[in-house]
Amino acid sequence: MSVASAILPELAAQRAEPARRSAPRALYHALLQPEPDADTRTRAAHHLRRCLLQTAGQPSDLPERPQDLHAWRERNAQQVAAQYEAYLAERRAGGARRYFGNRAHALHFLRAVAPTKLVDGAWLYGLTAHAENVRLAPLVHTYLEELGDGAPSKNHVLLYRRLLARHGIAVDDDGSLPDALYQQGLIQLALGWNAEEFLPEVIGFNLAYEQLPLHLLITSYELNELGLDPYYFTLHVTVDNGHSGHARQACDAVLGLLPRHGDTQVFWQRVRAGARLADAGVGTTQVIRDFDIGAEVLRILAAKAPAGHGAHSNYCRVAGRSVNDWLADAAQMPQFLQALVDSGWVVPDAPPHQSRFWRLLQGERAEMFGVFSAYELQVIHDWLRGEGSSDGQAWDERGAANQSPRRRPSFRAMQRAARVDDGNTAVAQPLPLDPDIPAFEERLRPLQGAARRAALVAAMAPGEHWTPTGLHATRLFRAEGLC
Repeated sequence: MSVASAILPELAAQRAEPARRSAPRALYHALLQPEPDADTRTRAAHHLRRCLLQTAGQPSDLPERPQDLHAWRERNAQQVAAQYEAYLAERRAGGARRYFGNRAHALHFLRAVAPTKLVDGAWLYGLTAHAENVRLAPLVHTYLEELGDGAPSKNHVLLYRRLLARHGIAVDDDGSLPDALYQQGLIQLALGWNAEEFLPEVIGFNLAYEQLPLHLLITSYELNELGLDPYYFTLHVTVDNGHSGHARQACDAVLGLLPRHGDTQVFWQRVRAGARLADAGVGTTQVIRDFDIGAEVLRILAAKAPAGHGAHSNYCRVAGRSVNDWLADAAQMPQFLQALVDSGWVVPDAPPHQSRFWRLLQGERAEMFGVFSAYELQVIHDWLRGEGSSDGQAWDERGAANQSPRRRPSFRAMQRAARVDDGNTAVAQPLPLDPDIPAFEERLRPLQGAARRAALVAAMAPGEHWTPTGLHATRLFRAEGLC
């Protein structure tokens, strides 16, 4: 039996299926609704089948026999540990950062991978309604841990949303990210909303995705080095550990769910197919390689053009044309930027204060103060500085004017100096002020048994669990022993 036909009985026929296809972004957002309708879930299932067919011929490093999973896991862990030690030795010897050339590069990475990070754990959501099955309960426990067991300081999606907001990166989709960046998140959502049909694939995806990758370790190290909070990433390093964490639990789950009355080999092939989905879409290292700071500056300026057009007086002129004229068409931004350089408004490869344009954005009499977000200012700042930006200086740090050489403190060093409360006591605090909390409490009050469980599970959906209501529902689900 071929891998494709082992995935689902009707899978091979999907090659010719004239199913309605949605762009990844549109279907992604449809699945983030509190309760996607049946049509949306069906389209998501069709998308999964297409992805399974597309990845069916790709190589897999999973063992041929499920009984060898733990040996496979241990070999992978040892290999990653050796590679990371080589990286650390390279850095100790004075080597440059491997991933992020400057702070803007790192922030762009955080923005580009957001569609995946903002649905973290979603692939397991569909199992939550079946937590009473003792064989599925360990995977439900994994999902609850992705949700931080309802603690705001541990919920993975909430942590990432806060990280983005802290650096002025739009949490809500503004339509500027390429569709390809939604593919991996879409797969995770599609698995979560179709778990009953794709149970082996869910288990296989979880198996592959929970293994600790080298890029996670390097990302954590370099974010910290650049003064950016690495906690979201270091949290995954700890919870995914191979001894007692999600990496080992994922292997145990596969072994515990192998059919006792069915065809084990067919099930295992579907598990392997699901594991291949973990590598679908644009991966971490490709996102990092694809960063082009010049292109990002142009994108930012083009996004601002509609709001800026008509907001400048006729006295504001560059290269003989009014700024309003330049901003009338976003497609003119490359020529406009070159005109700014030619006229001396922008001085590339120099301290930002030497550019008149930057002084419009920052300073005592910055006429354009507030026009650009913190993220956008960092990109412009690092683009202006050129190679000098490799020191990781933040756009709002003193030293941009005098360029005094100094070593940038890491994020952890700054936290130690500031003695900031980490917020771990938040779970013990009263319920937050939120318009949905009273309505949710009122809805729960008369419910018992299966109806109450269903209401809690619905509030723990991928698009809801990070909200105050979702966090409250997660804590209740745990406290009431529903898993």
